[in-house]
Amino acid sequence: MATEQHSAAPPAKGGAAPRPQRGGEPPLTPEEKKLRRRSLRYRLDTKFSPYGFIAPFFLFFAAFGLFPLLFTGWASLHRVSLHSPTDMEWVGFYNFTRLLGDEFFWNALWNTFIIGVIATVPQLLMALGLAHLLNYKLRNSMMFRVAMLTPYATSVAAATLVFAMLYGRDYGMINWFLGLFGVDNIEWEAGSWTAKIAVSTIVIWRWTGYNTLIYLAAMQAVPKDLYESASIDGASRWQQFIHVTIPALRPTILFTVVVSTIGATQLFGEPLLFGSGTSGGADNQYQTLGLYLYEMGWTNFNLGRASAIAWSMFLLLIIIGLVYWFFARLIGRSTGSKGA
Repeated sequence: MATEQHSAAPPAKGGAAPRPQRGGEPPLTPEEKKLRRRSLRYRLDTKFSPYGFIAPFFLFFAAFGLFPLLFTGWASLHRVSLHSPTDMEWVGFYNFTRLLGDEFFWNALWNTFIIGVIATVPQLLMALGLAHLLNYKLRNSMMFRVAMLTPYATSVAAATLVFAMLYGRDYGMINWFLGLFGVDNIEWEAGSWTAKIAVSTIVIWRWTGYNTLIYLAAMQAVPKDLYESASIDGASRWQQFIHVTIPALRPTILFTVVVSTIGATQLFGEPLLFGSGTSGGADNQYQTLGLYLYEMGWTNFNLGRASAIAWSMFLLLIIIGLVYWFFARLIGRSTGSKGA
């Protein structure tokens, strides 16, 4: 009995004995409790703080991206007027089926496609060539890289207004230069192909440097051993570019093609500021889908049809994305099979 009395824990102040810990562990000291609370806060912080950091993006995306997208899809199924946007009349897919017989929609789609091709193909070819030149060791290479990015940093309005003056019929520098070779003054905005070419040059000027830097970054990631092996085998600089650089850049080239195609589909600022309004010329000769969407919604006050045009553009971008995914997998398989 004496031994049991000595082995028992002394009563705490106030007469209550401390509760034994599980497994016979002694009670935690205040310092240990403080450390345990800190450890718990640390685990909760590392688990939930990343979600808190990315939460603002998703909140803004839901408010200004997802909700307008869903509301536009809902409005495309109704007849909606800008004067009374809350007064909606259900029409189903009438706005979409009406687009199938709308010659202005198909004209805008054709203009968007032509301007996209004229702007994208020369732009990416020039960017590839400039990146190949900048990939060599040049003096003041950083200055050239910054200069390449300057057009991209220029405002769309400023660039378009300058090009509109350059393409002026009576005072433009382009007509003055062509006049040196006996070419009469061209009214660039009035013609169908001339207007498309003029708008495309604005896009080419703004985005060539941006794509050049993307290609340059991809070229610098190509292993130097491949170039050394090709040089030992007697390959010239041009042969190295064709047989080493281009195959290594195929995923990057495909990426820039898709991004440029998406940008061409959404073309709006350049044709709007180049002409005199949303009509894209007197005969709608360079009216893009973006201009037609704006004209239908804010000039004709038909939000239902404008929403249908917007969703048609969205579905077109989804198709472009699926084509990109298919070709990306195809390129991945071919690269993997060659590596094996």
